[in-house]
Amino acid sequence: MPALIEEGRAKVNLSLRVVGRRADGYHDLESVVAFADCADRLTLEPGGELTLITTGPLAAACGETSDNLVFKAARLLAEAVPGLKLGAFTLDKVLPVAAGIGGGSADAAAALRLLARLNNLPLDDPRLQKVALATGADVPVCLFSRACDMTGVGEQLLPLALPSMPCVMVNPRVPVATKDVFQALGLRNGELLVGATAVLGAPAWPNEGASIADWVAVLDNVANDLEAPALRIEPVIGEVLEALRGSPGVKLARMSGSGATCFAIYAAPTDAHAAAEKIRRDHPGWWVHAGTLS
Repeated sequence: MPALIEEGRAKVNLSLRVVGRRADGYHDLESVVAFADCADRLTLEPGGELTLITTGPLAAACGETSDNLVFKAARLLAEAVPGLKLGAFTLDKVLPVAAGIGGGSADAAAALRLLARLNNLPLDDPRLQKVALATGADVPVCLFSRACDMTGVGEQLLPLALPSMPCVMVNPRVPVATKDVFQALGLRNGELLVGATAVLGAPAWPNEGASIADWVAVLDNVANDLEAPALRIEPVIGEVLEALRGSPGVKLARMSGSGATCFAIYAAPTDAHAAAEKIRRDHPGWWVHAGTLS
């Protein structure tokens, strides 16, 4: 059987509200999630034992194979589906790690899609959904890789119709651990940040056919609650935001996820590419991508 290939597209949190911390220690969130046109590539050679090798410009940042989320997702699915066919994975790693764009989660989701194709499992198979959430909070939304309003701990997904948004994504090549950012947020178990009044007054997301300006107008009023604690951990995030917010034509700029990647939305692709070129010149050590979010 020929090799199977899937892409793990970068996830971008256009907004991220921390609703509170549950009694079990997990955080309830609400986030508008979009996906970018940059991605890792995962290949599966069917047959034999489960293996994983990493290649690509950022392979060295992947750490131990046994800790990789591709491996974790595959093992969990093998436990959930008796007789699951496996094989040899090769991960071409181009997205920065610990970057707030779900690189590891996107890779794990790609692994689940590959194994689903190999074993004739539909993506809405309850076992696949359960394994995705058990692998990581961002894996369920990455499994479908389409724009969603994500709530709960990542398991509740409401599809959204986003326009294609010209964007620039920038990472200063400084890893930021999600657990450290949530620790800096400092919520106690059972503590709420968002009350019933705030939930009732939450903005309604634009309908299908809405423009970039329509979306920016709404997103402008809903921040990323993790931005402030992430800035305390890695002040360089402030430099990234300053570079993006100072670029001509920018409509919205903020941090994605728990950082350190930040993004900016533009009205025109020419503005996005011009901004990316300037940032590359001014900061040659940073990871910069110009493309689209959708």
